[in-house]
Amino acid sequence: MGCRKWARISTYTLSERIQAMDVSICPNTVGKLLKKLDYSLKSNKKSIAATQHPDRNQQFEIIAQKRKRFEQLRYPIISVDTKKKELVGNFRNPGKTYCKEVEKVYDHDFPSQAIGKANPYGIYELLVNKGTVIVGTSHDTPEFAVESIKLWLLNSGFKRYKNFEELLILCDTGGSNSCSARAWKYGLYSSICKKLNIAVTICHYPSGASKWNPIEHRLFSYITQNWAGKPLRSYDIILKYIQTTTTKTGLKVESFLNEKEYKKAIKISDEDFEQINIKNHDVLPRWNYTIYP
Repeated sequence: MGCRKWARISTYTLSERIQAMDVSICPNTVGKLLKKLDYSLKSNKKSIAATQHPDRNQQFEIIAQKRKRFEQLRYPIISVDTKKKELVGNFRNPGKTYCKEVEKVYDHDFPSQAIGKANPYGIYELLVNKGTVIVGTSHDTPEFAVESIKLWLLNSGFKRYKNFEELLILCDTGGSNSCSARAWKYGLYSSICKKLNIAVTICHYPSGASKWNPIEHRLFSYITQNWAGKPLRSYDIILKYIQTTTTKTGLKVESFLNEKEYKKAIKISDEDFEQINIKNHDVLPRWNYTIYP
């Protein structure tokens, strides 16, 4: 257990150690020799799932079957999630961008110096490669999630998909659209199913599998790339960067600002919850259910 095991090995360190053995060698040559021996700089890779749910694979198969059925019917399939909250103001945003002079920002990210917080809730349409992001200025609650989906339906959904009777929602097991949140299920029933007269099928990704939710790698990752290195000084700047996010595969994104104040921890009574016309599926009912008008 010598100290050498815990020292960072670099080409400069190796060069010094080899020179101590009376062999003249520079760091660049050490790098070339390492490359010939198949060594290269690598970072840690997140590949070991610490929370491996026993029903994980079965749930992925169920989601694949549901997606296939909705694709055949040409009914809308949306992937939803909340993106990382952002402080709005002159704060550092990770990443680099081409410019002649570095933009100066605050040296600390104090919330007291922020205009507010941006709470982006995204809806990604799998069939047409389009995204909608509702930027909230309040809390990330089930009510906010449901109203974001309703806004997408009224603004784009009913125009883009004709005569559909059912909507498929893919989402995580936690957050504002949690599988155990009563307010999420009640909101879908009262605000969407009942008022808009459509059925909604919800499939949740297993715990620890949120990165397979399509919205993460088909929408949110590109928004992050688009505003990398740019201070998000106002809500208007955030909306503009979201709207101008595109990809070579034809991704187009809309964004809207929602300044409504949402209350946290709203309780749904047993009487209200019993009104929901919900049917839990036979297989993994906690993660798969359909809510009818």
